[in-house]
Amino acid sequence: MRQTGTEGCVSARFEEIDWRQTAKGAISLRRRRDPASGTEVYEVKLDDDFLMSSQFTAGEIALARLGLEPLADTHLDVIVGGLGLGYTAHAVLEDPRVRSLTVVEALEEVIGWHQRRLVPLGADLTSDPRCRLLHADFFSLAADPHGFDPDIPGRRFHAIVVDIDHSPRHVLDPAHAPFYEPGGLRGLAGRLHPGGVFALWSNDPPDEHFNAVLAQVFYASQAHVVEFHNPFQNRTATNTVYVARTQPDQA
Repeated sequence: MRQTGTEGCVSARFEEIDWRQTAKGAISLRRRRDPASGTEVYEVKLDDDFLMSSQFTAGEIALARLGLEPLADTHLDVIVGGLGLGYTAHAVLEDPRVRSLTVVEALEEVIGWHQRRLVPLGADLTSDPRCRLLHADFFSLAADPHGFDPDIPGRRFHAIVVDIDHSPRHVLDPAHAPFYEPGGLRGLAGRLHPGGVFALWSNDPPDEHFNAVLAQVFYASQAHVVEFHNPFQNRTATNTVYVARTQPDQA
């Protein structure tokens, strides 16, 4: 989970649905009604930091679609790093080729919001038999030789889609930083099938350094700029989605 640029613009008329103290800080789930559209908006805060809002989901949805688009396989096994409000995971499940989805979330409280159906997509995710919500640290599993599936050590996946930090340079925890360097990404690439995809959401513009890191590790990579309207600032805002592929089989 990470910042979406809505800080300082939230109406005082909100309902705090849940608040918990966690090892990472105080996390809260809030709901308010948007005065312009009349729709309900769900927001997540960690301490005083706004992490995400259901009003801004274009980047999360594009992350899933751009991440799965290059794959030719018809039965896909997918990892999503970071659950949040569930928009990336939900978009993954909308692809009929997806056979299984494991969503890795470090905060058990966030998984609980979905299981208790306190968030709009909770019912869809928890009732889909293809979807598994795994309480674990994504970065620890990425570095673990056993990988992401505790039941099948070394299991490979067709796509690993990550939406946790603000960007490769602006991480929520300093311990995440090594993941975005060549050593960390090589470990992740080893969890992908040949021709598999690593896709990453970022709140920053395309980063030349990170593009160079991806080029060191992956067979091919591209940074996509996703545009959406920000009504608070009355302008077009952008996210970046990086999509990188391992080398295909040389059949």
